[in-house]
Amino acid sequence: MSYVPKRTPRYERRLLRDMEMHLTWWGSGESAPVVLLHGWVDTGATFQFVVDALQGERVIVAPDWRGFGRSQWQQSPYWFPDYLADLDALLDAVSPSAPVTLIGHSMGGNVACLYAGVRPERVSRLINLEGLGSKNMEPESAPDRYRQWLNGLAEVPSFAIFESVERFAEVLRRKNRRLTAERAEYIAGCWSRALPDGRYTVNADPAHKWINPVLYRRAEAEACCRRVTAPVLCVFGEDSLERAAFGGAVVDEYFRSLFPQVQLQTLKDAGHMMHHEQPEAVAELIDTFISS
Repeated sequence: MSYVPKRTPRYERRLLRDMEMHLTWWGSGESAPVVLLHGWVDTGATFQFVVDALQGERVIVAPDWRGFGRSQWQQSPYWFPDYLADLDALLDAVSPSAPVTLIGHSMGGNVACLYAGVRPERVSRLINLEGLGSKNMEPESAPDRYRQWLNGLAEVPSFAIFESVERFAEVLRRKNRRLTAERAEYIAGCWSRALPDGRYTVNADPAHKWINPVLYRRAEAEACCRRVTAPVLCVFGEDSLERAAFGGAVVDEYFRSLFPQVQLQTLKDAGHMMHHEQPEAVAELIDTFISS
């Protein structure tokens, strides 16, 4: 049996920057919304578990990034700055005159941190869930990176295919022991699309699998983060492989050096996908931070 939402979501398709973007909404009212930004291959809808665990009533919106979930595919290589511009257009549409609380997971956390530094006047609070950034790339790696990108363009990327949504859910549970059967089936439903032959695959543009030829320069991301003026909460999973790859215990010290107003929390019995694994604990941290 799939998870049954406690707060009923509603859906909207909105044209932003000539792209049809899918939005998931919860709550109603005139207040500035809380904006939830998902990670790579995730969708806005799987924040449902966290939304259900939040206290009180809030207006909440979660977009599917371009090329993910039910938003439009561009069917060409994706450029990371487009996510910043899409977020800017979204805020123009849903909160043109009031700053918002931004909550981002993984890739969405990285977008949120960059945006909050680029447009600090538009962000009242920033919550970063495991948005750790990428490893810095040295200029000397540029030729090989461009070569790898060119070679990759000649290939047709694809995602795995599953016989059913239930089978997809089984795979998710096998990869993440913390997922309940109900949540895994709900996530699989959000993450999948039917193929003409009755099987299912991941509901995301395979073009996302092409590498970015532009080197990631961590110093530039750090410069953006240091411009953030909003209070910041960074949350990490104690068992996160991404956190471990970053350096484990050095994560707290590093993020303290980036943000002038930062609180740090590490969730026990949680990995990178904390909003799926420990949504009640994540929601409690959000409630406390927003209310402080």
